[in-house]
Amino acid sequence: MSRLEGKVAVITGGSGGIGVAAAERFINEGAKVLLVDLDEAALVAASDRLGSNVCSYCVADVSDKADTDRFVAQAVNDFGGVDILLANAGIEGEVAPFLDCSEEMFDKVLKVNVKGVWLGTQAVFPIMQERGGGSIVITSSVAGIKGASMLAPYSTSKHAVIGLMRSAALAGAEHKIRVNTVNPSPVETRMMRSLEAGISPDDTDAAHNIMSANIPLGRYAEPSDIANIMLFLASDESEFLTGGVYMADGGTSAR
Repeated sequence: MSRLEGKVAVITGGSGGIGVAAAERFINEGAKVLLVDLDEAALVAASDRLGSNVCSYCVADVSDKADTDRFVAQAVNDFGGVDILLANAGIEGEVAPFLDCSEEMFDKVLKVNVKGVWLGTQAVFPIMQERGGGSIVITSSVAGIKGASMLAPYSTSKHAVIGLMRSAALAGAEHKIRVNTVNPSPVETRMMRSLEAGISPDDTDAAHNIMSANIPLGRYAEPSDIANIMLFLASDESEFLTGGVYMADGGTSAR
């Protein structure tokens, strides 16, 4: 039997590289998927490619409670419930020295990356309780366990969701709701193209090469690398795992 047969997954940041890769893996393992993002054109393209009979989409702002309640309600309406939340939506903010970070940028990054996870987790908890449990997988980062002086708001937000995850894991345990984080190192996605341009505007390849060299395995992750661990945490194979921080960083945190 497929590993997610009969399961319903909501994936925020659903039109991005990791979101689409995770959706493809989940669908291949039997799940129905609701993709959530702000980019409607990208959502339509992803949904069309994945198959409208197993994938629907919702244009929504994860940092807005009304939007969050709306996309959770759509998952229930489209597919009957929610068993898996992949809280994957996030923004990188600006590459800037610590003292140059603006209050506006700090608030913007924390609103999406932390408040968005908080709202989504709260919204799916009652539905998962009714279904006898579920799995919430939160996308953190290697920057969630290490500092990043040029990305202070981002690093702060990715540390914060680990604390949120641990609190939610304790709250959910009696209801068989498991909550974990996946913490990637650089991944071959739009976000890294943006960060490379911020680090080295005149030579983004140089930034890519420097960061790759700092990863013990010598390369960025592919979105599928991250999707694979998300699939494991979403599936019943990980039913005894909750409150954990799962590094997907090519050995970076071993240093």
